[in-house]
Amino acid sequence: MQPICHIVTPLGNMGYGFDEALIHYELTQLVATGVPTAIILDSGSTDSGPQKLALGSMTCTRSGYYKDLSQLLRLVHTFRVPLIFSSAGGDGADEHVKLMEEIIDEIAAEEGNEHYHIKAISIYSGIDKTTILNRLKDGRIAGCGACVPPLTPKDVELSPRVVAQVGPEPFLDAMEAHPDYNVIIGGRAYDPAPYIAYALHQLKVHAGGRMSEADIAKRMGGFAHMGKIMECGGHCAKPKSHGAVATVYADGLFDVRPTAPDAFCTPQTVAAHTLYENARPDVLAGPGGALLLHDARYEQLADGRTVRVSGSRYSSHEADKQPYRIKLEAARVTGYRSIFMGGMKDPILIPQLDNVIRAIRKYVAQQNPDVPGEWKLDFHVYGRDKRQTQQDGHPGGIFVIAEVVAPTQELATSICCSARAGMIHAPYVGQKATAGNLGFGIGGKLEIEMGECTEFSVYHLMDLEPGEEHLAFGDDEYATERGGLLCATVQTIGTGHPTPSNAEFIQSIALLRKKLPKPTTVNIHSSAASHRPKTRSIAQPPRTLSDLCLVMRSKNAGPYEITLDAIFDSRATYQMVRDSNLLTPVSVARALGIATEDIVWMGWYEPALAFKVTIPRVRGGKRAASGGFMENDVHGSQEHLGLATMELPMSMVPLPARVLGTQQWATLAAVLAAVGTVGAASLARRLLFNKK
Repeated sequence: MQPICHIVTPLGNMGYGFDEALIHYELTQLVATGVPTAIILDSGSTDSGPQKLALGSMTCTRSGYYKDLSQLLRLVHTFRVPLIFSSAGGDGADEHVKLMEEIIDEIAAEEGNEHYHIKAISIYSGIDKTTILNRLKDGRIAGCGACVPPLTPKDVELSPRVVAQVGPEPFLDAMEAHPDYNVIIGGRAYDPAPYIAYALHQLKVHAGGRMSEADIAKRMGGFAHMGKIMECGGHCAKPKSHGAVATVYADGLFDVRPTAPDAFCTPQTVAAHTLYENARPDVLAGPGGALLLHDARYEQLADGRTVRVSGSRYSSHEADKQPYRIKLEAARVTGYRSIFMGGMKDPILIPQLDNVIRAIRKYVAQQNPDVPGEWKLDFHVYGRDKRQTQQDGHPGGIFVIAEVVAPTQELATSICCSARAGMIHAPYVGQKATAGNLGFGIGGKLEIEMGECTEFSVYHLMDLEPGEEHLAFGDDEYATERGGLLCATVQTIGTGHPTPSNAEFIQSIALLRKKLPKPTTVNIHSSAASHRPKTRSIAQPPRTLSDLCLVMRSKNAGPYEITLDAIFDSRATYQMVRDSNLLTPVSVARALGIATEDIVWMGWYEPALAFKVTIPRVRGGKRAASGGFMENDVHGSQEHLGLATMELPMSMVPLPARVLGTQQWATLAAVLAAVGTVGAASLARRLLFNKK
């Protein structure tokens, strides 16, 4: 099978830094084959909260983007491969697309880079508010998911900027209109979009333009699945790798492997990636359609590091006679935030903290009776549920953060000051420590002014008119005369001359390939032994659901939902838990502290040996968007405790451990391991885990 292209993703998010030597080595191997090769990566997400869209900030610093782009452009020039990245700056706002242009221009002007010749295409996906309000009036906008509230005109008007998560069409349009491009800077985009576009473009080139729309549609599932895996870099590997390489074939089949030399992909780790930050693993919606993975197959290749994926399908809105839909994203400022924080160790006070907090609320309201506008006060309390015991036997401390949001920063700080005074001096039953209730002044600060409080305001699907998903090319006056819903500009950066790839160049890379040693690299994900899955100790029989899992995690699935994944350590364990009736809607809802009707989706996914449940994001007992007042986990990565600590029924605890008890079994296991043969220790392990 001859590949149609190779794709290298150096890291999962531009700006975080990557190993240039390792990517240099990979490109040497791939370019020498003569197969079209590209560097593609994503740089955006809603994961880190709403502040980027609301305030115009970025995920990483300008210097971080400058460093990564300097290395990437050096690779582009050395290997004559294109660079494509999307969601510039993290949010993909138009001003951040322009900023990436400026950074590239600065890099090309540096001493030593005078030979750079960069044809750059910039794709803008900011959406005019008038268009949105008109579609809203016509009933052509709906929430993206069951947890998203209806959109109002006020939501749109109060949002400084609105971006569209565009599909592969604008990237493909850019490639076909300017096939000699070197760099494509994408605005906000569906994460797999540039991967899909590059594979589609190379498929058409490979077929000499002789492919029907039906033939292309058959490949879309594989290309979309490949993009979904690759956009997170080497997250699909074990241990996680910064980067990954995909090899794509004309029938839509693809191979994926990590760039880190000590990492490897398995069918389970690759299949499990479709669980990651998605509400469900089998149907993944995107612009213009959905990726269907019910029949996806994962095959381990002979090198032990590469997995081949096939059977992925794609269902388009057009085929279902539905309008093309894109997701709109925006955020707004809801006020200004101030906090104070400190610790408590008084064993008399800690059990009464709820009463003290209620008294502080009343005190602060009395002290601020006539302040203008609405303000809010609440408290984050950490460590109270399971207080650690110190070595001297006394209870450990707890940590408190008080949070205030008000219409102005001055008012927020003033109210925060009142709350701090109340917290320090509030009386409580049996009080002995009359000097103060709170250890505060961390970092030399009393109140800390946090600036604007932001939250997501738009996360909705908008129907498009036919053809609006495509590009309209314009000049640099994109903001005033775009000529279409989506616009792109083209410019040449640098003073060098174009250097198209040719057979002689590829031959020189092939010679270099033979001489170049494989570099050593530091993979932060595998530098500690704790990152590698451990074999369960025979002296510790499983007691909770987490004890049966290789991976137990939670993650935001967009701003309004949290999704939880339990990935089991073997097929036998997966089948045992699935057949046990342990994970029912009632038991899962009880463990997570929600109503059964609030479960968005739950089910089993056999390719990854996994169970998944998705729930609304809840704060203060109410559904909420990521960010805003009292947010403490925009990433959603610490919300899995209720599921992880579900106790296993006795029928699922290994029989010897049930009969002997945990301590007695541990003693027996230790004796067998110490004085018995290897066979005896193996027998003990099999008995413990009910293996035949």
